[in-house]
Amino acid sequence: MDDLAGFLRTRRSRVDPAAVGIPADSRRRVAGLRREEVAHLSGVSVDYYVRLEQGRATQPSEQVLDALARVLGLDGTEREHLHRLARQRRRRANAPAARLRPELLRVLGLVTDAPALIMNHRLDVLAGNRLAGLLYGRPLPGLNTARHIFLEETERGLYADWENCTLDAVGHLRLAVGKYPDDPRSASLIGELAMGSERFRRLWARADVRARTHGRKAYRHPLVGLLELHQENFALPDDSGLELLVLSAAPGSPTEDGLRLLAGLSTDDGEGRSAGSAGGREGIDGGGPLAGAGRQEPAPSKARDTPQMP
Repeated sequence: MDDLAGFLRTRRSRVDPAAVGIPADSRRRVAGLRREEVAHLSGVSVDYYVRLEQGRATQPSEQVLDALARVLGLDGTEREHLHRLARQRRRRANAPAARLRPELLRVLGLVTDAPALIMNHRLDVLAGNRLAGLLYGRPLPGLNTARHIFLEETERGLYADWENCTLDAVGHLRLAVGKYPDDPRSASLIGELAMGSERFRRLWARADVRARTHGRKAYRHPLVGLLELHQENFALPDDSGLELLVLSAAPGSPTEDGLRLLAGLSTDDGEGRSAGSAGGREGIDGGGPLAGAGRQEPAPSKARDTPQMP
């Protein structure tokens, strides 16, 4: 299915006719607007709009795309996505071969009081600091957060707001596919998620896009309880497609105490060595994988049976 065509159809189906001045009609059989109504409101011919939705139209102009965005009520993220899908017909960008510079890992290791991760456009975790590994309770290299949410967290244990996390993950992947439509790893991941999760299939069919740059992220950790964190996403200033995510706690909050307790438990039981490893499957410039940005050697302890996360 043509991505531009599919996106236009799903957006059209969500527009309330009354919101654009079209009287209610009990005989209306379609959800949202009809094709001819979108064409009329956008100032294009019905034939041209039909061909757009069928994937047969030539490259639409910026003016046409802006008019469609206005009629369909697109927000800023959706409008940018629409323009990107249209540009793909002329030039399809290759997925970046993101590699972690040692200097970037050094910066990651300097973040000691908050979980911090480096992710690519597919939501693969390429590196994380020690506290991030303790939060997830597993080695970070090889972790894909979309797979973790939909296929590994079926009991919804770690993510306190699991439903919203699924919306964020699907919306992010939709944007990633729009940017890099020929990325085979993205296609493989989406196929895996669609095969294994009925919720993912439903959400993917909606074609929603999300660009979450900050917001609340709550975790329910088996050792320290509820952690209500604030997530900030920092896009790296290059073409790598990488983002640095930092999960901070409000000063003086129970969550700040919980993170401090989590870090203290790791020092006692020696989990920091395995959980806080950094360096992803895509490689690091200047050598092999780096295990543990900011990692500390575990202290001797008698507590060897501390429970692990599933």
